[in-house]
Amino acid sequence: MRLVENQTNLEKSKTMKKTLIIFFIILFGNSIQAKVTVATIFSDNMVLQRNTTIPIWGWADVNEKVTVKFHNQSKSVKADKSGKWMVRLDNEMAGGPYVLTIEGKNAIQIKNILVGEVWLCSGQSNMEWNVEQSNNAAVEIANANFPNIRHIKIPKEINSIPNDDFKNSKWEICSPETVANFTGIGYFYAKILNQELNIPIGIINASWGGTNIETWISREGFESSDEFKAMNAQMPKGDYNSLLDLKKKATKSKIETFQKYEFTTNKIPFYKDLNFDDNLWLEVKQPGFWDGQLLASFDGFIWLRKHFTLTNEEINQVISIEIPAIDDDDITYINGVKIGETKGWDIKRVYSIPTEILKEGDNVVSIRVADNGGSGGIYGSDNALKVVLKTKEIPLSGQWKFQIEAMKNSINENEFPSLCYNAMINPLLPFAFKGVLWYQGETNMSRAFQYKKAFPLLINDWRKKWNADFPFYFVQLATFKTNGNSNEGCEWAELREAQTETLQVSNTAMVVTTDIGDPNSIHPTNKQEVGKRFASIAMNNLYGKKMICSGPTFKSFANNEKNIAVTFENCGSGLSSLNISNFVTGFEVAGNDQVFYPAKAEIISGNRIILSCNHVSNPIAIRYAWIGDASHCDLFNKEGFPAVPFRTDDWKTITKSEKYKIETFK
Repeated sequence: MRLVENQTNLEKSKTMKKTLIIFFIILFGNSIQAKVTVATIFSDNMVLQRNTTIPIWGWADVNEKVTVKFHNQSKSVKADKSGKWMVRLDNEMAGGPYVLTIEGKNAIQIKNILVGEVWLCSGQSNMEWNVEQSNNAAVEIANANFPNIRHIKIPKEINSIPNDDFKNSKWEICSPETVANFTGIGYFYAKILNQELNIPIGIINASWGGTNIETWISREGFESSDEFKAMNAQMPKGDYNSLLDLKKKATKSKIETFQKYEFTTNKIPFYKDLNFDDNLWLEVKQPGFWDGQLLASFDGFIWLRKHFTLTNEEINQVISIEIPAIDDDDITYINGVKIGETKGWDIKRVYSIPTEILKEGDNVVSIRVADNGGSGGIYGSDNALKVVLKTKEIPLSGQWKFQIEAMKNSINENEFPSLCYNAMINPLLPFAFKGVLWYQGETNMSRAFQYKKAFPLLINDWRKKWNADFPFYFVQLATFKTNGNSNEGCEWAELREAQTETLQVSNTAMVVTTDIGDPNSIHPTNKQEVGKRFASIAMNNLYGKKMICSGPTFKSFANNEKNIAVTFENCGSGLSSLNISNFVTGFEVAGNDQVFYPAKAEIISGNRIILSCNHVSNPIAIRYAWIGDASHCDLFNKEGFPAVPFRTDDWKTITKSEKYKIETFK
């Protein structure tokens, strides 16, 4: 009996233990599943937008009750069937610091929150360009004691479908220890607003160098556009990994199609050598982007080879090789010996060649190019790619042999539309902010005419997503030494025109920067003045401090035989030139032959200029600053704002036929 009784008790004990284990598993499991979370944009030290409803959101169990407390408010909501919850707090005045508490089956506290003005800064490298890279960086950083300015950098990520959230980023308080990596334009703008308004300023930095505008527009935005609807329909369905698999297969197939010989990695170490047999390699024109040639939409590592000949006398001279630019990185060899290496797509390469490695007769330059995304290849003018001797130059432009070493197993941020929008903008919805500062366009210059549709589309797309007509202020392309002019055609000038025409969209404004660019760098470092001009617009348009905030804009002209009288608007207290006299540079005129010549331009009143040109008997068209490097163009108002570049004709442009295309993987 005792044995049976003991066995029965033992069985009861085991059953009870199993029951307890199951209970704790369920309890523990529920506690894991029930953890309330909040979107990453909400973190310690953040700034919330004043004077508007404030959306707060996150995730929890389905139907879980979530309570949000902030300042003197408390609001509750249940998570929906997908587990997402959202409350909208009532308007708050500028102030703080406050604590935001989110309570469900667990609690979250977000501390040191301020309420003030929040601005979204977006675009490409000139917006991403940070304080440390700007003028007088050491002084600016040392004096950056502005605890009421806060900054968050959205991680650079892409996806082919919209993300709900982003990862691994937090708001930072402005100080000498943190400000170096803030967006330069955003910081200098925020500093002025903070000082003028005496309220907290938050900067959301969602920028990525080299990105085109199409990557920042949502799929729904494209679907609503007659210009882009057909293009958008070609976009493959699926997430990033499925898109990447399609790309790998298509690229591999394309490579195998045009490379008719067996590829082996065993030969790669010999690609740089003078005597390597490259007869079976195919050819590509350089300088010239690979897009449009055999290597369109390829990203990865490629070897380029080009032979050149030297005499016995020439090999003893001081000699170098000049390469205008390479997209993106290179290692360069002469006759198998490394002579230089550079990382950076917009940097000119000048490498000295040791005389002892040169040969009488045949020599070879071999370049291993890393194309990380985008067009790829050597680019620039033909005469800028050369071997330079004391007595002559040997051109290297023309056909180069090439061999693919490896594909890059990734999709770049410009390869398909909406990639940056999905991962960097969509996760911000519907966070409340005051407005947008935008600086982008360089990457779209070859499609400048289509930018007239793409840029307004982006603005309207974002406004529709936020259901708000927020201010959208942007920077016109700065001075930069690019190819082209009025008679040859100029992509840079056409992109500026597209930006100017975007001012027809409501509640927009443009900062002109022809006077503060750097002709030799696409990244001018004077971000202080750009921030100041943005701030002038905001102070005038939004914050009740009326001031002149833009430069002269073309209004009309009257042709009087050999002269043209040009009238301007937005002249402030009057037209001005940097010259001591009233003469202005940068104007051109043309007659019926559509050939432009420089014009003599004289300021004759506060808003009028007279143009004349001995080469044009009957001028019918005017252009001003219609060139990439417009640093010589010196029409301003007396408040110091430069005139907006313009043309009065509608003659042929060189970018009209260029359209954004999607690689269809067929």
